[in-house]
Amino acid sequence: MRHAPVVIPRSEHCISRAEISRSALKVLYRLKDAGYQAYLVGGSVRDLLLGRHPKDFDVATDAHPEEVRALFGNCRLIGRRFRLAHVRYGREVIEVATFRGLGTEGGDNEHREVSAESGRLLRDNVYGALEEDVWRRDFTANALYYNIADFSVWDFTGGFADLQAQRLRLIGDPELRYREDPVRMLRAARFAAKLGFTVDPDTAAPIGQLAHLIDGVPAARLFDEFLKLFQAGHALASYRELRRFGLFEHLFPATARWLGPGDDARGRFLEAALANTDARVADGRPVTPMFLFGVFLWGPVGDRAVQLAAEGMSDYQALSVAAAELTREQTDRIAVPKRFSIPMREMLQLQSRFDKTSGGRALAFLHSERFRAAYDLLLLRAAVGNADPELARWWTAIQSMSPEEQGRELGLTREGGGKRRPRGGRRGRRSRSGEVSGSPPSA
Repeated sequence: MRHAPVVIPRSEHCISRAEISRSALKVLYRLKDAGYQAYLVGGSVRDLLLGRHPKDFDVATDAHPEEVRALFGNCRLIGRRFRLAHVRYGREVIEVATFRGLGTEGGDNEHREVSAESGRLLRDNVYGALEEDVWRRDFTANALYYNIADFSVWDFTGGFADLQAQRLRLIGDPELRYREDPVRMLRAARFAAKLGFTVDPDTAAPIGQLAHLIDGVPAARLFDEFLKLFQAGHALASYRELRRFGLFEHLFPATARWLGPGDDARGRFLEAALANTDARVADGRPVTPMFLFGVFLWGPVGDRAVQLAAEGMSDYQALSVAAAELTREQTDRIAVPKRFSIPMREMLQLQSRFDKTSGGRALAFLHSERFRAAYDLLLLRAAVGNADPELARWWTAIQSMSPEEQGRELGLTREGGGKRRPRGGRRGRRSRSGEVSGSPPSA
């Protein structure tokens, strides 16, 4: 049932134009001055009302994409499923979407395509009015509109009250909305994690039954969702929500099998990595999907490497083959670009190199391009009992030594011509259970 919005005047909400990006304000005012409706909408309005600082600002308008492009020389149109205008100011992009129509019987359905088999929305360029657009959005918390004409907030769905109650509620029939776009289930987990909100019982109820629909989502789109789930400062909470809703196994099936149903050292290994990622984001340090993908795959890769080594492969060869196998399987589910998947695979297979703590090969490894990422994984493994802590401490200490000290520690001596020769053998071979297997030793 459609109804008029609750209009919250400027005096009754906390959004200030000082908190809105100058680029977004330019877009809003130019649309308004050209005679179009212009609203800030979505996550930016939600975050501003929660006292947060949005990174992205989206605009909704009654101007069609071609009309938006005519107003902005710095605009390009994108998308087939949803036709959008991107207005670029330097590195900042303001996304401008035309109000969506409902596409009901007797209306304009020519530009709307729904899969008869799954109910998934394949294409949707039906335009309408603001009063229709709101019902096409996913969660009530994301369906609040900030009106640049009078600085009020328009609420059609009870989103303002849901924000105050810290409640995440889907608009419309949850099962139908999830079938239209299964990624909404991942978004429910993500927003619950990011905002610390409770998922409304009716919104949560169908997820377990419909989680398998994630398997049909394009792999490239799932990579985008992975970044939002795990690279934005709430990775640990996202992981726990995905596990709770039974969604994680549809993103990382091999990892889910390795984890099993218990909450043991394997789970602690992943959670330690996710907590570390969140700490890096909070400190403003860079994070790369390469490392977390490697962490998620380390357990299955390690177990597979043990099998291959039992068949006669060397530790390094076994890890190389296992990493290649599991990477192929995972990228069929989530399309990890090669710039991440190739170094990730190398990081995994290099774990066996840490066992060799003398000679020229150890020195070359210490100064190799992939050493740092592989070392970070070793530290994580050692912290949860998946690798020898003494080994991790040794590799930590040698990095702070001078070249001369490193040479002595590695058993190298100088001869004529400046070359180095090994003076000693290995320090002793660590057991495969601690070094190669993805299964941590028993407590």
